[in-house]
Amino acid sequence: MAVLGYPPSILFFGDSFAFLREELAPGTTRPSGYSLLLALLRPAHSLTLVTVLQHLLGLALAVGVYLLLRRRGLPGWGATLLVTPILFDEFMVLLEHMIMADLVFIVLVSAAITLIVWRVTPATAAVGGLLLGLAGITRTVGLPLLLLTAAYLLVRRYTELRSLRRYGWRPLLALVVAGAVPLGAYATWTRVEKGKFGLTEADGTFLWSRTMSFADCSVIKPPERLAVLCPNMPVEQRPYPPYWLWESFSPLLKVPGTANRNQLAGEFGRKAILAQPGAYLGAVATDLTQLLRWERTAPDEKTPYKFPAAERPLNGSVKQIAESYENGPAATRVVEPVAGWLRAYQRFGYLPFPILMLGLLGTLAAALVRRRWDALLPGLAALALIVSPPFLAAYDVRYVIPAFPLVCLALGLTLGTRPSPQEDPSDARHRRRHAQAGDSRPAGAGDRPSPA
Repeated sequence: MAVLGYPPSILFFGDSFAFLREELAPGTTRPSGYSLLLALLRPAHSLTLVTVLQHLLGLALAVGVYLLLRRRGLPGWGATLLVTPILFDEFMVLLEHMIMADLVFIVLVSAAITLIVWRVTPATAAVGGLLLGLAGITRTVGLPLLLLTAAYLLVRRYTELRSLRRYGWRPLLALVVAGAVPLGAYATWTRVEKGKFGLTEADGTFLWSRTMSFADCSVIKPPERLAVLCPNMPVEQRPYPPYWLWESFSPLLKVPGTANRNQLAGEFGRKAILAQPGAYLGAVATDLTQLLRWERTAPDEKTPYKFPAAERPLNGSVKQIAESYENGPAATRVVEPVAGWLRAYQRFGYLPFPILMLGLLGTLAAALVRRRWDALLPGLAALALIVSPPFLAAYDVRYVIPAFPLVCLALGLTLGTRPSPQEDPSDARHRRRHAQAGDSRPAGAGDRPSPA
């Protein structure tokens, strides 16, 4: 319905056009991993191909999670119910149809964690690490997940799971090395192009924008070189943090040079947080209260996260960028009545965030009680993806969606009747053979001769 109702794709102003540019370069405000994927698909000159591929990736992700949950003992109806948000939440469909990095990031992260909890081996850890590294060059919020997964494997290294004892340190080393490959290659590319190792030049500016919701320079007392970044309007009149990055009123625009601006903004942000820690935590808490909102978007709310009711014409440079990629008209067309059906579905076809958060917190608690340690990795990863943006930049409804597959996976692993199959496959065969023979001894007992 999305492909038929909104051909060839939905364009997000103006991030989509930054990704579609023909000139490949390391991104300033965001990494260019998604741009590299679009460059690979450019010879086809089809935005429809991009969106269809993204829809298929979302479908494949749901199938993978379903298979894992069935493997862990959930009945077909239970596994189907848990993957329903991955397939049919209106925001998942919207992101699959947008020229944006979010869907690819969701698939990379979820596929990596699904592989690792499926079975921990050097091979699965290496593939998972590679996928997490690619996620890190797609959206920088994925970087902590590589460290979280490494910590998970490190803790599991000291458990009583036979396969991890058999593999030793190899899964952890494979994860770290494979994850470092795309990150190191991208950072080297940035060094060649911009003279500095890194993934972006915007971590400081995003942190500075976060502090604009509470920063008081009479309390911070910044040095003269940072005073130019002080906000010039009362706190109660200040717009939401992201506006401070782009709008003409922003003092950030007074600082010349991208690298210099990022450095000074980061320094100001850290000083503001240290000077006003209570105000900082209060701003974060205010953002997180949005997770208690039942309705995703109000009918009259102006937001880019809606299926459009009318075509939005492209003008100027963005038109040239999109039409160069498509090799023809690239504006989103609205084809009725299918588009209208999707707009109607968007009003109710979603998982409310309060239910999502209740399910996530309940899953983490139940996983600890039931000692389902493999459920903790997707659960903690989902929590990190939801909570970290308000600390580093600001809350956005789009930033919550990557947690959906991880919450579904964690809940299914917690409810499953079969524990993680981390044993040696030969041990499983021995156990089945002894059980069939009516032997009550542990698998492997008596298989080896006793020493004289």
